[in-house]
Amino acid sequence: MRVVLLGAPGAGKGTQAETIVQAFGLVHVASGDLFREAAHKGNELGNLVKSYMDRGALVPDEITIRMILERIAAPDCRQGFILDGFPRTLEQARALDAALVERNMAIDKVVYIKVSSEELQARLGGRWICRKCQAPYHVVNLPPRTAGKCDKCGGDLYQRDDDTAATVKKRIEVYFRQTEPLVAYYRKSSMLAEIDGERPIDAVGRDILKAIGRRPTR
Repeated sequence: MRVVLLGAPGAGKGTQAETIVQAFGLVHVASGDLFREAAHKGNELGNLVKSYMDRGALVPDEITIRMILERIAAPDCRQGFILDGFPRTLEQARALDAALVERNMAIDKVVYIKVSSEELQARLGGRWICRKCQAPYHVVNLPPRTAGKCDKCGGDLYQRDDDTAATVKKRIEVYFRQTEPLVAYYRKSSMLAEIDGERPIDAVGRDILKAIGRRPTR
């Protein structure tokens, strides 16, 4: 099974992707993780990717598509995968469809987690990450027991450059502007399932599993 998970930054795609992975045994391919791995390497491609991330801009299609297609061509993706954060534009969706056709494959389901821009800004603006173990925290929804310190390893917490207030606002604006045509593209087919992402995490997860085709067990 091949699933596309759509949603703005902060919509909860990562959390819900894990629910889908556990239910169906798929490989989780997150574009954000690929970008951060590239940026961390500090090579030419990584520095280019980081320059876009730091400005809150989307990484250009040609770079994103190349990285994603290389990843889903790996052996562990042969039995299925879930794409998290890709495609983000209509051009990316068409490129993905064309690449899958060449492999005699196609996307089976597209899940769109809908969250308002106001809620997204509240979620992202309070997000902090542990420097050591990368555990996520939120000043309102998941605060650490000790301010500025990770509950798990004691590492210092920091806010990523792309989670500052100004960058968050721009990221959300860019997302909605560039992905509205993408949602319309998938809406024309029977693949798209639109899920209200402003409810409790478990409720969102149950609806996603139902939409994909598996009855929830809880």
